[in-house]
Amino acid sequence: MAGTVWKRLAMAGLVAGTFFLGAALVPGLPAHAMNSDEASKEPPDPDKAAGETALKAGKFADAVAFFMKATVRLPNDPDLWNEIGYSSRKLGNFPQALAAYQKALAIKPNHRGALEYLGELYIDTGNMDMAKQQLAKLDKICTFGCAEYRALKAAIANQKTSYADTPGGW
Repeated sequence: MAGTVWKRLAMAGLVAGTFFLGAALVPGLPAHAMNSDEASKEPPDPDKAAGETALKAGKFADAVAFFMKATVRLPNDPDLWNEIGYSSRKLGNFPQALAAYQKALAIKPNHRGALEYLGELYIDTGNMDMAKQQLAKLDKICTFGCAEYRALKAAIANQKTSYADTPGGW
């Protein structure tokens, strides 16, 4: 009889748990009922969204223009500054890219994307020692490795191969 009571209690708990899990997945429930982080986020900034669209299309000059407009409303958004840096670097505007990455890292010192892209900027400008410093920073913050670390490590390796193939290369 005691075994039956435990089975009933366990079954009741399973049913209750299933109900609450199912309720969280039911469409039409208010977002706050699901305790979602997404529900608390503000709508995206229109200029930042337009910049992301331009960036995906490879329109780097348009992306920079939209992202710069967005900085008026979002001056402390490290992702925004990182995207300005990336777009500027793709345009060959290395001083603007450097300033943008530095701004992103001033806001969020362990911003993995900014560290990776800053390392790539250093590769683009021939400063391999600084690129390796960014890789070392990523190695410290990416406990089990991360995509940014792997990408920068590969970019450094590709650059070494390119220089090694040239006369007088390292």
